[in-house]
Amino acid sequence: MPTPLRILTFFLVVALVVGGGHLYLYRRLFRDTGVSPRLRRLGAVLLVFLALSLVFARVVATRLHSRVGDALAVFAWCWMGVALYLGLALAVGRLGLRVAEWRARRAGVPAPSPGRRAFLARAAVGGAAVAAGGVASFGVWRAFQPPDLREVAVKVPRLPRTLDGFRIVQMSDLHIGDVLGRHFLEELVRRSNALRPDLVAVTGDLVDGTVEQLGPTVAALRGLRSRSGTFFVTGNHEFYSGDRPWAEALQGMGIQVLRNRRVTLGDAGGRLDLVGVDDYGQKDRPRGYDLEAALEGRDRDLPAVLLAHQPRGVEEAVAAGIGLQLSGHTHGGQMFPITAIVDAVYRYSAGLYRVGEGHVYVSRGTGFWGPPMRIGSPPEITSITLLA
Repeated sequence: MPTPLRILTFFLVVALVVGGGHLYLYRRLFRDTGVSPRLRRLGAVLLVFLALSLVFARVVATRLHSRVGDALAVFAWCWMGVALYLGLALAVGRLGLRVAEWRARRAGVPAPSPGRRAFLARAAVGGAAVAAGGVASFGVWRAFQPPDLREVAVKVPRLPRTLDGFRIVQMSDLHIGDVLGRHFLEELVRRSNALRPDLVAVTGDLVDGTVEQLGPTVAALRGLRSRSGTFFVTGNHEFYSGDRPWAEALQGMGIQVLRNRRVTLGDAGGRLDLVGVDDYGQKDRPRGYDLEAALEGRDRDLPAVLLAHQPRGVEEAVAAGIGLQLSGHTHGGQMFPITAIVDAVYRYSAGLYRVGEGHVYVSRGTGFWGPPMRIGSPPEITSITLLA
């Protein structure tokens, strides 16, 4: 469980980032453009309101799960994306102006008058607003388009020939809640069933809300069809939303929840261990991530696939005999330039990686979280074929 110090630190970091970002927007949008004091005050009030909406968006979404609460949360998430790209565009525009001024000074051109400076600043703001609006609009459009189908083939150590071609459909990070709902799930079920999988794996962060709020929506997953069934492991957002109630609810929908345990699939002609662990971020909890418990008593001569929400502990899993780990969590960054940050932070950020004698596949996620945008990291459903 997060300690009070960690929670306080998190909110302080969020406050600094959000506050600093909106202060930058105020300076570029209102101070540098030479608008009247009245407009400056109105701009300051507006940006304070928008900054507070980002800080409390999560609280509103979870505590006021209604049409009004959902609308307020979506508004805040959208502003988060627009603010990011508006700030980047303004920074690029300001850099361009600085370079132009530097070149003018070197050429001996007189410095522009205050009126000229204000005009250039306003022109830069206009250009930045158009650019940010265009990028954000594309991101929203892409987020609501059908997820890409990614087909991956992976050689799994010790996989018997009888299981060669065994197909797993992976969905991860659907984040069903205030934006994505029943229609989205029903379309995923249809697309998954069309692939005729041997197994469906949902690798965490399925929901953002309680069973009471979202149970009827998530019940659409009852329609999933595969030869071996549908399996689920918890992500960090299940622990925010109620991991135990959701585990019970999903079991009642016919979905097998693997909480630090395994099941053996197949028959005497060929068998496979499917292992599932709770979210790695809950490792210090009494009922958190416990790979050792999940593997206890396992026959290491059998091939093994591990479902784990976060792409962490991969080396330990491979050393313990796991041939393939399926994870998500990162969203591949979801939005540029966060994509580059995620690539730098996570050793395994998105896609297929070879790790010793095994592999890990990290999904970019099927839904989205926060801003309803996808830029540089499209959503996906993954069809994974196991090869002997």
